[in-house]
This record gives sequence, C-alpha cells and structure tokens, in this order.
Amino acid sequence: ITGFPECLDGRLKTLHPVVHGGILAMRANPEHMAQMELLGIAPIDIVVINLYPFKQTILKEGVLLEEAIENIDIGGPAMIRAAAKNWQDVSVLVDPSDYAAFWEELSSTGDVSRETRFRLAAKVFQHSAHYDALIAEYLRLEVGEVFPETLTLTFEKQQALRYGENPHQSACFYREVEQQGGTLAKAEQLHGKELSYNNLGDLDAAIALAREFEEPCCVAVKHAIPCGVGLGETISQAWDEAYAADPVSIFGGIIALNRACDEDTARKMVGVFLEVVVAPSFTDEALEVLTAKKNLRLLTLDQLGATRRFPHEFKHVSGGMLLQSADGFLYGPEPPHPVTKAAPTAAELRSLDFAWKVCKHVRSNAIVLVGGNRTVGIGAGQVNRITALKIALEYAGELAKGAVMASDAYFPFPDCVETAAEAGITAIFQPGGSVNDEKSIEAADRLGLSMCFTGMRHFKH
Repeated sequence: ITGFPECLDGRLKTLHPVVHGGILAMRANPEHMAQMELLGIAPIDIVVINLYPFKQTILKEGVLLEEAIENIDIGGPAMIRAAAKNWQDVSVLVDPSDYAAFWEELSSTGDVSRETRFRLAAKVFQHSAHYDALIAEYLRLEVGEVFPETLTLTFEKQQALRYGENPHQSACFYREVEQQGGTLAKAEQLHGKELSYNNLGDLDAAIALAREFEEPCCVAVKHAIPCGVGLGETISQAWDEAYAADPVSIFGGIIALNRACDEDTARKMVGVFLEVVVAPSFTDEALEVLTAKKNLRLLTLDQLGATRRFPHEFKHVSGGMLLQSADGFLYGPEPPHPVTKAAPTAAELRSLDFAWKVCKHVRSNAIVLVGGNRTVGIGAGQVNRITALKIALEYAGELAKGAVMASDAYFPFPDCVETAAEAGITAIFQPGGSVNDEKSIEAADRLGLSMCFTGMRHFKH
C-alpha cells in the first residue's frame, strides 16, 4: 500500500502518508478529498490493530530491558489514535471482544452507526492510555524513580461487585497489571456468594496481618479491624485461640489462615456464622464440611503464608492521591530495649512481639492486649489512647491480669501506664519518642511494670 519496504528490522512499516492520509482524511471536507485524489491516497474505512504485546512481554519471568523495549509499539498506537480522531468516518477496533458485534452490524446494514464508531473511538484512548501507562510504569521502576513529577496509574477490571460500601453505592474491583504472588487479586474463589466491596477490604486487612506470622495463625477481622488473633502448633489450635479471643465479634467475620485448612478446623468453623474464609488451600475433607454452607465464601491464596513486601501504598483523597512507601518494617534499627528497671521475661517478650505485630494492623489509636497465644483485648480507631486502652480492657476483663500490652503511639502522660497496671498488665511495648517519656517510665517503675521502646511507630489511618 505504501510502495515503500518495511525496514529497520520491522521498526518502520506504517508511518507513511498513504496510510495516515487514508485514515485521517475527512470525507465531508472537499479540500481533503481533492488532496487525496491528487496524491493518489485511498481512504481507509476500518482500522483493526493488535498492539505489540508489551504487557505479556514484561510479565515473563527474567525478561530483559532490550526485549521489553522492542515490544513498544509505535505505528500501531499512531494508527488507532488517528482512526479514533476521525471517528465520524473511520471505525477502529482494538479489542477482539468487539469483532462479532461489529461484523454483525456491518454485514446486516452495510455500515455501522455513529454511536458504534464513537464508542469504539472512546475505547481506543482508554486502550492506548493503558498501554502507555504500562510502559511508563515499567521504565519508571527500571530507573528507580519513586515519586515522579507526574504519576499515571493503570488497572484492569477484575470483577463487578454487587454494590459498594453500602447498597446505594456501585462498585468494581480493579487489579494491578503486574501482580505479585500473594496479592488479593490472585485469590481464587472456590465456593459461596459473590464477594462484596466490604468483603474485599476486610480480606485485605486479614491477609496482611496473617502474613506477619511464621507459626500457624488465625486472624478474624470485622470492619477491617482484627477482632481476634490466635497462634498455635496447628491451625486448628490457632482457630481455637482466635475464636476464644472474641467469640461475639467473630460472628459474621472474615477469617484468614496462614496454613491449609484441614477437616478438624473446618468442623469447628462450620458452627459459626462467617462471611469468608481464606487459606493457602483446603483439604478435600475440609471442603466437604464447609461447602455444606451455601453462602460461605471460600478462597485460596497459595502464597498467603509467605512473607511478602509490597513497595507502595495508595490512598485516594478529595482531589488527589496520597502515595507512600509501604510499612514493611516491624522494629527500629535496634531491637526493642527496656527503659524501665524491670525487663520483660522471655515469655513476655514473645507475647509482646505478638501484640506488636497485631498492633501494626489496628487503626490508630491502637491498643492490643495479649495473653498466651491470643489477643484478649483490642482497642482500635480512637481519638485518644486512654479510651482505646479502656475498650481493650473491657474486652479482656479478668484476662487482662498477667497480659502484655502494645501501643502504636507513645505515652506523653502516665495515665495509660497507671490504668494498665491497675488492670494487671505486666509489660508494655511502645515506640518511645515523647518529650514526656520520663513520666511514663517513672510510672512504670513505681508500679513494677516493664516497658520497652520499639524505636518505630505504626500509625494506621
């Protein structure tokens, strides 16, 4: 069509006036059509393009930069953008799922409607923007730029949701293109009703916390807040501990297990109303037990038990987006160290480490109480620490005696230490860093508590 050979190893083929003139010429413009005749350019009415497979290329394991670069299409995007710009005269298709309907309309009427051409043109710019955003993101990561002057994100539709946070809100789940293993988008649903918007938010919170532990762990979440976390030598024992932590709040909860769900665990769970259970896998016997509950959603996530670190977190705010590096740490540069005369025992240190891991995933202000292998009280999302502590103690009741406590923020006043001591708390983890640290240290010494500074805080808003 061009009379000019393909050259430069195929890099140059379609960038030619005969091609682009045929696409861009406005048929209703006499001057355009006269120039077309003078130059010997034939009009092109339909453009069907599949761009070079850049996404498929970068998703291959071990792909080299040079191979990725060679799969950046130049002529294809130019042609589809030209066709979309001239949508009143040219039909453009970039998605094979549109072929059948387009052909049916064209073959039955001899043409396609303006509405169809406009819809297809609009799809072109979504398609090309997505394509270019993938290239930009890949190259940004290659050069190691974390916070660029402009940030263009792109996602692909995973599934439509029945509704959003409330029934009067509509919602959809979009996935990142270059997904890492162990992400929520990689989970496979085996059974139960469709997942809801709130289910997905709660699942994300439960999975993130379960992943903190190497030992068998069960996490129960309600409204994106842990209500019970249990550890055990087996996943069945971990369930027992998580359930005992708060048998009331677990009703209608989301459960994350970091080990395969076996029949013993399934028989215990089936007696409780739960919304979702996610685990690395389910034994056949466990599935037989749990699938008896028609609406219970069961998901597998094969890398749920693996420690994963995701580089960035996004949060939409009115008029913009917040971007930060993910909270991938637990403690400061130095291990937690006692700042009181008394030091925690080895058993208390294990419980404090447990409490600190949970505290990291609880909304601020957060207080987490741990006794043995389970949380006994969690105070979350309060506007002051003393209220969070009082809520945690109310949940714990008599179990507060001998328990340990973790706080996501320091204590500028001694009131939390004094209240904890009165309830029978024996040891505390907190970040440290208040100008009034000495007041809480003095209170702990006076009341016989041990307190350690972790050197790092974990605010979660």
